[in-house]
Amino acid sequence: MRSPRRARIALTAAIAGALLIASTAAVTSMVSGGAGASDESAAAASLSLAPPTVATLPVPKVEQAPASTDICALPELTAALEAHDDAGVVAAAGGGEAFRSAVASGTAPCIDLADPSRVWAVVNKARAYAPIDYRPLGLVHPEGVRTAEGGSLRTDAAAALTVMVAAARTEAAGEVALESGFRSFEAQQRTYARHVAERGAAADLVSARPGHSEHQSGLAADVVGCAGSCGTFDDFAASSQGQWVAANSWEYGWIVRYVPDGSDVTGYSPEAWHLRYVGPELARAYHEGSWTSLEEFFGLPAAPDYAG
Repeated sequence: MRSPRRARIALTAAIAGALLIASTAAVTSMVSGGAGASDESAAAASLSLAPPTVATLPVPKVEQAPASTDICALPELTAALEAHDDAGVVAAAGGGEAFRSAVASGTAPCIDLADPSRVWAVVNKARAYAPIDYRPLGLVHPEGVRTAEGGSLRTDAAAALTVMVAAARTEAAGEVALESGFRSFEAQQRTYARHVAERGAAADLVSARPGHSEHQSGLAADVVGCAGSCGTFDDFAASSQGQWVAANSWEYGWIVRYVPDGSDVTGYSPEAWHLRYVGPELARAYHEGSWTSLEEFFGLPAAPDYAG
C-alpha cells in the first residue's frame, strides 16, 4: 500500500503539472492570437481570469444608549427622601445596585453620604460627623437579643438585629449577643483614650477618634457569640456564630464593615464582630458585588489615615 506521504507527493506533482500545462496553453493562445483554440476554450480562459465577486458586508447599526436616569428627578424618590424613608428611596432608585451606581458615578446629588441620619451615611477617618457630637433619635434595645451595657441601636437597626439573631438561633449557629451598640461622642472619647493608653499610636488601628466612630450613628453593632457565657471579640471570627454572620448577615441588612481586604482603604484592622446596618437592598448589592468597604462601594476616596 502506498504511504499517505507518497500519495500526497504524487497528488501535488499532478496538480502542479496540470497547472503548468494550462498556463502554457493560455500563453500560447495569447501569443498566437487564439490560433488552434476553440471559442469555448477562450470563454473559459476569460472567465478564469475575471476577479471574484465580493459580497458587500452589512453595515452594523449602532444605536445610542439611552441617557442614565437622573434618580433625583424621580418624584417617588423625592417624596421618600422628604419622608425620611430610606428604604423607599433605594426602591425608587431601582434597587440597591442602581442606587449605588448613581451615587458612585456622581449623578445623584440629592443623596448626601455625609448625613448621619441616613442608612447610607459614610463615616470614617476622613469624614467626621456634623455636628461632631451628633446623636440619633429613636435608640432602643433590640428585642430578644442579649445586650451588654450601652447595647442600644437605632430603631431600624435594632429590629433588623432581632430578626438576624433569631435566624442564627433557628439555623443552629448559636446565640449572638450585642456587646456594644450606640456610643455617644463623650463615650467614644473615653473609649479612644483607653486604647491610646494601652496601645499608643496603634490605637488608631482598632478604635475611632471621637466624632469618627460608626457607633455614634446608632447603626453599628459589635457582636459576640454566646454558649451560656459569651465569648470575646477575638474568638468571634472562628466561632459558629461568627462564620454564620459572615455568610448571612447581609440578608438582614448588615455588612461586616472591616475585613482583611479592606484595611488599606478603611485604616482599621479586621473586625469580624463589627457590623454596620445599611438596609436589606444596599446590603444585597454590597454582598453580590463582593465589595470590601463602603468607601469603594460608593466611589469615595480611601481613608486609611486621619488628616492631622
